[in-house]
Amino acid sequence: MATITVIQPSIMIETVKQRVAAYCRVSSSSEDQLNSYQAQLTYYSHKFEDSVTEELVDLYADEGITGTRDDKRDEFQRLMKDCRRGKIDRIYTKSISRFARNTNDCLKNLRELKSLGITVFFEKENIDTANMTDEIMITILGGLAQEESVSISQNMRWSAEKRMQNGTFIASTPPYGYKNQDGKLVINAEEAIIVRQIYTEYLSGNGLKEICRILNDSGVSAGKYGKCWHVESIRYILTNEKYIGDCLWQKRYTESMVPFRRRINEGQVNSYYIPDDHESIISREAYERVQKLLAEKSEYFGNTEFHQYPLSLKIECSECGAKFKRKMVNHRIHWVCRKHDINAKECLCKAIAEDVFYQAFIRMHNKLLHHYRSILLPLQQMLQELKCKKYGGNVRVMDIHKEIAKLREQNHVIARLRTKGFMDEGKYQEQTKELNNKVRKLQAELKKLTRSDDEDDVLEQLDMLVDYFEKREHMMVSFEPETFDSMVDKITANQNELTFHLLGGIELKEKI
Repeated sequence: MATITVIQPSIMIETVKQRVAAYCRVSSSSEDQLNSYQAQLTYYSHKFEDSVTEELVDLYADEGITGTRDDKRDEFQRLMKDCRRGKIDRIYTKSISRFARNTNDCLKNLRELKSLGITVFFEKENIDTANMTDEIMITILGGLAQEESVSISQNMRWSAEKRMQNGTFIASTPPYGYKNQDGKLVINAEEAIIVRQIYTEYLSGNGLKEICRILNDSGVSAGKYGKCWHVESIRYILTNEKYIGDCLWQKRYTESMVPFRRRINEGQVNSYYIPDDHESIISREAYERVQKLLAEKSEYFGNTEFHQYPLSLKIECSECGAKFKRKMVNHRIHWVCRKHDINAKECLCKAIAEDVFYQAFIRMHNKLLHHYRSILLPLQQMLQELKCKKYGGNVRVMDIHKEIAKLREQNHVIARLRTKGFMDEGKYQEQTKELNNKVRKLQAELKKLTRSDDEDDVLEQLDMLVDYFEKREHMMVSFEPETFDSMVDKITANQNELTFHLLGGIELKEKI
């Protein structure tokens, strides 16, 4: 009897590709390392083009930023944020030293990624966090990478300190009133006039705030200090020994251990005082008189306690944009626009009693408690829908990274041509300027695209706000500082109305 063979129908199984991210970093802006940066971007851009199991969803690249501090790496922070949002399954990076040079941060981030189900592959070390046994190796190699970073930092500090000792150290940024010329501080004639004016005004009895007002009203440029003069910039000029021709090096120092934080030198390391290092702007007599006056005023105000109040730094004037400050008016606490307080003609917004803010917040809070379902929930739903539609791998982000890498490579090529004498200086400057302008435009576009993730932050804030009101069981009777602080980003105020800017971008107005 003939046998019958049953042939099962073939089923096409669609392979779901792993969503892969690549992280690149170079530690300085030297030509060789810029080339390395470009090479990394190019490498990862092509690595997954023909892969049937993995697809590259985004490139994350920090250029010229240290690996010892996570908070200094914007792209790394963006990478971690995208991982938490479920956009990435696996990360590729060249080596542990590219990922981090701080053992603690390295392990902390890897453990968090593992808890999210995300694996990391370090190509140089051939370590895959998908294998549990690799954590010991990561700890060892992470420690070595950290030690390398410490060694480099120590060598740089030793070199700088030697130059301080022999008087050849050059400050990267000269103080206001000076300019760098052939490694020496030389007087900037225009700015020196302003420095002398500041000292004269202070010795004449004008305070720091008054000097700021005089300079700003006169339209005097603050140079490197920004668009206008501030109290701290005046104080810096009045206390800087460089204006009498001396130099004190290492007022601040960098810690010898990771994460290399800058600290005020209070005797922890050597400092170096070089008298008559350069031409003075201020006489020693005038400088010493100023230091004496500053010390006397500091002693007078030394016991004044600084209080942080619930409304501190929260209120902005809707008329001029200045911050409000706390002030006693007719034995009652008020908040007043700083510009109005200095000169009432510049801003007409008058002082507002503190309890007016408190009562307005209570009213706003209780109204929102009754109506949050009709106000917050539709907004929450809309943002959730936008989020679902938005992300499918941002191709343009990767394209921009590739374009930037190509432009930097072109810059590198013309730099070599100039060095070898094949291009004159004028042509080099022209082409370099053009290429740099293109890079800046692309970087601006990149910033806008990656900023779209702010939508997710807004949604998270809105979720928190909705969650709060869903759990709230009673109306607010008296002002609650903690609730206010967690809910209100800022208040814009005028004589008739307060606008509360809440989490999630919500703005609610209250009449006063």
